[in-house]
Amino acid sequence: MISPRPLLAVDDVPAASRWFQEVLGLVSAHGGDEYEMLVDGDRLVLQLHHWDAHEHPHLGRADTVRGNGVLVWFAVDDLDAVADRARAARAEILDGPVFNPAARHRELWLRHPDGYVVVASGD
Repeated sequence: MISPRPLLAVDDVPAASRWFQEVLGLVSAHGGDEYEMLVDGDRLVLQLHHWDAHEHPHLGRADTVRGNGVLVWFAVDDLDAVADRARAARAEILDGPVFNPAARHRELWLRHPDGYVVVASGD
């Protein structure tokens, strides 16, 4: 079995965590200034890591474009609720909610404050 556990390098871990909690409804399972684990129920969904913490040489460079060509994609049960939370959090909405006929679902495209493109999809 493979279970994806994406990790995003961010400038401000607590702020990034709050954004994902407010917009996607995820819950903090670790907290802290350097590292965060965000969960949905008992499942780890996303990790956040400060660029400069722990001297990990393979996180990338903080001074370049974030996530170019990589989308952080979440399948959600209630896309309308995510859209409502995104609006309430004044998240930058790039597109949607829109229906994608090729995938036969609706999508909401957002830009995270650290520059990553975050997509929520659902019926």
